[in-house]
Parts: sequence; C-alpha cells; structure tokens
Amino acid sequence: MDKAILTCALNGVLTDPTQHPVPVTPAQCAASAREAMDAGAAVIHIHFRQQEEGKGHLPSWDPKVATEIVGAIRDACPDILINATTGVVGPDYSGALDCIRVLKPEIAACNAGSLNYLKLRSNGEWAWPPMLFENQPSKIQDHLDVMAETNTIPEFECFDTGIVRSVAMYVQNGMTSCAQYNLVMGVASGMPVDPKLLEFLMPYMLKDSFWQATLIGRSELWQSHQKAAELGGMLRTGVEDTFYLPNGDKTRSNGPLIEALATCATNAGRAIASPAEAREMLGISPERS
Repeated sequence: MDKAILTCALNGVLTDPTQHPVPVTPAQCAASAREAMDAGAAVIHIHFRQQEEGKGHLPSWDPKVATEIVGAIRDACPDILINATTGVVGPDYSGALDCIRVLKPEIAACNAGSLNYLKLRSNGEWAWPPMLFENQPSKIQDHLDVMAETNTIPEFECFDTGIVRSVAMYVQNGMTSCAQYNLVMGVASGMPVDPKLLEFLMPYMLKDSFWQATLIGRSELWQSHQKAAELGGMLRTGVEDTFYLPNGDKTRSNGPLIEALATCATNAGRAIASPAEAREMLGISPERS
C-alpha cells in the first residue's frame, strides 16, 4: 500500500474520562474526531459509552446513543469512515449487533478468537479476576452475517498468532469472503508489542489483505508503529491504545497522536490517504459517505 490509511481509536472503554482525555458525549466525540481527521485520520474507530453523569467509563449498546454519536461525528467530519466496536464480554452480544444494523458502518471490529484476558499487579496479584473473552466461531458467524447485511467490512481483531492463522480458515470455510486484519499487541496475555513479531506475522495473513496493528502501551510502542509503516500496513493509534507520544510526553488529545502516526508514514516514504482515497482503496462506494 503506497498511501497510508490512518485510523484514530477515539476513546475505547473503561478509562475514566474525569482522569484521561477520552471523549464520551456526541459533541466531545465529534470534536475529537475532527481534530484527528485534520491531523490525517481517514477512519474513526469508536466505542459507545453511557451518557449519564458518572457513568462515562461504562459501555453502552443503546442504538440511540450510538446513532447520536456517529451522527455528530459524520456532521463534523464529511466523508470520514466509521469503524464500530463490537467487543462484548459475556453471552449476550445482541446489543452490538443491533448497533451495527442501525449504524451500517463502513467497517466494524470482529473479534476473531478467544483469549484469557489476564493482567498482574506488581505484587503478583491479579489486576482483575481472570476472565475469558470468548469468541467462538458461532459468535463470529453471527457478527459476519450482520456485517454482510449492512455491507460492512469485518476487521478481524487478532490477539495471538493462532487467531491470525484462524482468519484464513474463516475465509476458506465460506464464513466470509474477505479478510482485513487488526493485530492487537500489548494485552498482557496476548501478543507483545514487538516490531520483530510484526515481520514474523506477515506470511500468515492472506495475500493482499489490508491490515493494521493496535499497539497498546507507552512510548516504547512507537518503534513498532514505524515498522508497521515500513511494512505497508494501515496505521492506528488514539487514546484507546495509548496516552503517550514518541518523546514520552502524555498527549492532551487524539490529535497529537495522529500527527505522530502520520510522521511514521512520512518517515517510511508514504503519503497519507484522505478519507475519499481510503474509501477507494478499500473498495467502499462513495455513496456511503
């Protein structure tokens, strides 16, 4: 890919908006998305949060909330591509599917395999009770079926190497006709942030597939962002993934993170794709803007 498609991971979930610069309300999300687009982002990856006072750190799967947030983003950012989350822990994921049906986003996350979601404190105790982020093939198929209905590109979230390899099986089995990868690195019980691992994974993705890496951590992750740019991937960052700029300073918002990501692309000799160019590259009809 000559031009780099930049994705802003706008807000994520669970981080406290009273302590960190994460947008929650429709107006906040729209303003932050506009800042990211002005810095070079063509895609906005969005989580939806509860709007009640004191609950802005919690997820919302209310289609009305999702519609208001995405509507505000689209009004502020003409032609921007929306990449909607679907990540649900637990057996009931109907809310995520309802949001996809209503929003009809250009892209949506599709968690491509299960993971023991673990993290330790410095004293060896669990940071939270160990839990299974369960994404069995039947759940994945349910998501793919809805995305096919809404003409949404599934972006397969891959937390370890086995999940990366599984994506080709989903295509070969006929569960989906295309594969777009998101290599999630930095979850303590998943793949580490490592530029050498990015190189290692290249042969295990379907040929000519679009891919990007979600890199979770502090300033040390920017070496891997640079490697992703050099390897020809799409590029992603935002306050969902990190609060830290390459020099170690804490970012004030999403804009400086996207500016730093654009610099990685420039250093690799790549131009930045506009939203319209990203649509053309990904095969998305302009009528969807």
